[in-house]
Amino acid sequence: MAHRNNGFTPTMPEHPADVRSDVKTHRSLFERLTALISPEPENRAELLEVLHDAHERNLIDADALSMIEGVFQVSDLSVRDIMIPRSQMDVIDITKPIEEWLPIVLETAHSRFPAIEGERDKVVGILLAKDLLRYYAEESFDVRDMLRPAIFIPESKRLNVLLRDFRANHNHMAIVVDEYSGVAGLITIEDVLEQIVGDIEDEYDFDEEEDNILSIKEGQHGSRWRVKALTEIEQFNEEIGVDLPEDDVDTIGGLVASHLGRMPHKGEVFDLENLRFEVLRADARQIHVLLVEKLPAIDDEHD
Repeated sequence: MAHRNNGFTPTMPEHPADVRSDVKTHRSLFERLTALISPEPENRAELLEVLHDAHERNLIDADALSMIEGVFQVSDLSVRDIMIPRSQMDVIDITKPIEEWLPIVLETAHSRFPAIEGERDKVVGILLAKDLLRYYAEESFDVRDMLRPAIFIPESKRLNVLLRDFRANHNHMAIVVDEYSGVAGLITIEDVLEQIVGDIEDEYDFDEEEDNILSIKEGQHGSRWRVKALTEIEQFNEEIGVDLPEDDVDTIGGLVASHLGRMPHKGEVFDLENLRFEVLRADARQIHVLLVEKLPAIDDEHD
């Protein structure tokens, strides 16, 4: 019995080879795109290697690479790593007449000050410098009425968590406390953002030569310092009590780059003589801040 097609004629490719050619073309394109990111990074270190390779091939610039590294670094660092140490805090003592501490406010030109009652462990609030304008405009002025609530956080708090809290609560400053509830220092939102975008002209930057090296809380092995990379080796040796060579380079950042033979990444840790260095802040072009810890002498370890 003959079959009728009822007017329906199946449409077939005129040239089946063309279909295979199209599939091959699309597959080839997909394979080429996949090859650009293959093998896929399996951890953060491999991902950073891919990013650094992209930078070397001019796919991303140094600023973009630095900010991406900063985002990763924020999740690794804790408050104790970048806080302003207690000894470096500029505070106002509200138990004293305003005339006694007002010159400090004018001299330092900070926008915010921790307010204490007699001693640094008794932080009772935060004074905004702009609120002092009322002191000149009103006959009666009570500084306690001007204080904003102080936020207290532990030294171990991660910077990424702190940044999220700053944004959610619209805070700009937090008081850092140690495990015994004593004041260990303070930190601002600018300090955290600097880990991502680099140095910001900020009222808490330590730009004076005498502030190139800041002593911070004792580390696992001994004393620790936060050191600007532009600190001269001569000053570093004198204050830390070491004898690093200063024949070929002038600054501690230059010595670090010379020792490694390259520009280090944020978060890198390495030992040089009896010192342990950690890169706290750096970008693809230069080192900014180092954390330095003095290690015990080899002879001491065998005693």
